Amino acid sequence: MRLYPAAPRPLRATLAADVLALVLLAVFAVLAVQVHDGVNELAQIGQGVEEAGGSIRNAFETAANGVDGLPLVGGDLAGVLRSAGESTAGRAIAAGREGQEGVHDLAALLGWTTFAIPALLLAAGYLPRRVRQVRRLTAAARALDATTVAEHAELLARRAALSLPYADLLRHTRDPFGDLQRGHYAPLVSAALEEAGVRTPRAR
Repeated sequence: MRLYPAAPRPLRATLAADVLALVLLAVFAVLAVQVHDGVNELAQIGQGVEEAGGSIRNAFETAANGVDGLPLVGGDLAGVLRSAGESTAGRAIAAGREGQEGVHDLAALLGWTTFAIPALLLAAGYLPRRVRQVRRLTAAARALDATTVAEHAELLARRAALSLPYADLLRHTRDPFGDLQRGHYAPLVSAALEEAGVRTPRAR
């Protein structure tokens, strides 16, 4: 299996595309962490509610301790105060804890969503094209070995001259059709092999 083209120009382009994809994934991950942490800060509200409930319960407990020693009604009054403290503060504490758990769950959901959606879109757009390229490069490497290139140089030169864009041909020769007519196949063969992602015989 050939993952990358052998010719320098398409190799640089493919490496740049792969690096860009990895950089984008890293950016998505950083944004996801920032979203998670930003939403998670809202848990401080629930924490404040829980702490307020704890303060209310402590206040009722202090008051109950203060009246507990009174004769006749002290014990009953202290019990009422403790019961009221547990009832009032307990609801606040429970609400605060539930709020914190809800914020943590929401932060995790939004963080993963921020990463997963763009990452999946990137993968859906990039990976199929990259897989097709790998398959094409692998097939070309098997079909265009050194022996085949040497024996069929004229056919490869004709293929290059008749099918490749002029800009690609002119990177290898100033006169592609003249080279073909004169039987000077090497530049055209190099252009054909570069387009296929295979090393030229001179680079072997």
